[in-house]
Amino acid sequence: MKRIVLFAMILAAALPLSAAGRRSSGAAGAASPVKVGFVYIGSINDEGYTQAHDRGRLAVQQLGVETLYVENVGENSDCETAIRNLIDQGCNVIYTTSFGFMDWTIKVAQDFPNVKFAHCSGYKRADNVSTYFGKIYQARYLSGIAAGYKTRVNRIGYVAAFPIPEVIRGINAFTLGVQQVNPDVSVEVVWTNTWYDPALEKQAAIELLNRGVDVIAQHQDTTSPQIAAQEQGAAAVGYNVPTPNAAPQAYLTAPLFHWDTFYVDDVKHALAGDWTSRAYWEGFSNGTVSLDTLTANNDPRAPAAIAEAEAKIKSGSFDPFTGPLTDQSGVVRVPAGTRMTDLEIWNMDWFVKGVVGVIPQ
Repeated sequence: MKRIVLFAMILAAALPLSAAGRRSSGAAGAASPVKVGFVYIGSINDEGYTQAHDRGRLAVQQLGVETLYVENVGENSDCETAIRNLIDQGCNVIYTTSFGFMDWTIKVAQDFPNVKFAHCSGYKRADNVSTYFGKIYQARYLSGIAAGYKTRVNRIGYVAAFPIPEVIRGINAFTLGVQQVNPDVSVEVVWTNTWYDPALEKQAAIELLNRGVDVIAQHQDTTSPQIAAQEQGAAAVGYNVPTPNAAPQAYLTAPLFHWDTFYVDDVKHALAGDWTSRAYWEGFSNGTVSLDTLTANNDPRAPAAIAEAEAKIKSGSFDPFTGPLTDQSGVVRVPAGTRMTDLEIWNMDWFVKGVVGVIPQ
C-alpha cells in the first residue's frame, strides 16, 4: 500500500513541485455541498497502495462530488501543509491515507472543527476525525495458503515495511495461512522501513532470494519484490491492487483493498448530513478486501483450499487469529478455541511461531 483524471482547473494554490514530484490536481463534479480532498503518500500510478485509494476517489466522483488530491506527500509537516491547502481550496471532507499522517491530521482537525476528516490505518479519533482500514489480514491468510502450496524448499521471504501492528498482523496472518497447508515452512522477514522505494525493496527481496527462499511476499506499494522473484525463477505474492503483468511468470495472487466501499459510504453520510466520527474496520463481510484471482502459476491444490477457507471466514465460523496460537518463543498467546478480539488483533506486537525475524523496538 502503492486513471484518467478530468482536469477542471489548475490549482493555483497547490503545493510546489519538489524532487519527489508532489503535485495537486482536481476533477470537477456537479454542484455539491461536499468537496473532498485526499492526501496520498505515493503516486496514483504506483501500482500499489495509493493507486488503490485513488480508485476509491474516482468512485466518489461518480456521486457528482468534486475531489482534489495531493500525491507524494511525506509523513512529516508536508502533510499538514497539504491538508491546509486542500481546505483553502474549499475541501470540507479530508482523507489522509498513510499511518504517518495521523498526528498531522489530528493537529489540523483541531483548527477546523467544521471540516470532516478520516485517517487511514491510525487509532486517534476526535468528534470530526474518523479512522478507517480494511481487514486485509483475512486476504493475507488466503495468500499464505497459495504460498504454502507453492514453495518447494519450505522457505518463504517477506519484504516488510515498518514494524507497526498493521504490518506485524499481516505477516502473522500470512504465516498462519502458509502453516495451514504446510506446517514445516518458515517465513523469513526483512524490514525496509519504507512504503515505496523500488530499489531498496527489490534489494531486500534479492537478499531473501539469495538466502534460498523460493516465494516472496511483501508489504510495500511497489512491484519490485515481484520483479526480483521473477528474475530469479521464484514465485511472488503482490499487494494492494492486481499486478499480474508486472511479473507474469512469478505472480500468484495478491490481497486487495477496495477503498470505494468506505469512501462512497462516508461521503454519502456527509451529503446526507448525518456524518459521525467512527472507527471503520471491515473485511470480506462488505467487500473492503478480497484476494485477487489465482494465476496459472499456482499449485493445483490451492484454489479449493483457498475457497474453503474464504467461505469459513465470510460465514464467521472461522477467523485466522483463532487459537491455539504460539509465539516465536513457544509461549501460547491464544488458547485453543479462543478467537482474538478486534482490539487484540489491531494492536498485535508479536510474531507467531514460524516467522524468522525480529520486531525492532
